Amino acid sequence: MSTDLPEFSEPDEQDSDAPIQEPRLWTGNGWTARVIKNEEDEGWAVAMIKDGEPEPALVGPWTMGRDKKNPKPLDVNAFNTLVKTASEVLRRHEQQLHAQLHKSLYVATDEGQVKVMFDIVPDEEHPYAELSAYDADGEQIAKVRAPAAFKFNATAAASWIEGGYRKP
Repeated sequence: MSTDLPEFSEPDEQDSDAPIQEPRLWTGNGWTARVIKNEEDEGWAVAMIKDGEPEPALVGPWTMGRDKKNPKPLDVNAFNTLVKTASEVLRRHEQQLHAQLHKSLYVATDEGQVKVMFDIVPDEEHPYAELSAYDADGEQIAKVRAPAAFKFNATAAASWIEGGYRKP
């Protein structure tokens, strides 16, 4: 009597999506934490790298272990805190970049308030901006292309409106 049992074999390599949870290397939730020697002093640092990114989003000091020579091992609580902190750093960076590239203000005119927006398009070879105006109902009045270096402020916006929304 023969039985056909399925064959089981050990995988040759670890599943690439499986989380790594080592004392100096921890992965999960789209992040990698790596404890590294701080070259500037005798301490340790931790680098938080978002999956797919070439550079760390956050590098900060890391706690020494009990022997005062080696780093404290990573654990789930430390990793989760690092992920939260690094994610917040990225979010603030994105908000700052958005604020630099997209500005708006209101100009009072005889026809009412006009919202003027200045949006920079950060093309590597030929960056430019779009200057647009909207009435109180949110209807677009004008939109022109402007130099990315255009000095956007209330005076420039008012002059643009007074000049008939011509390209600056």
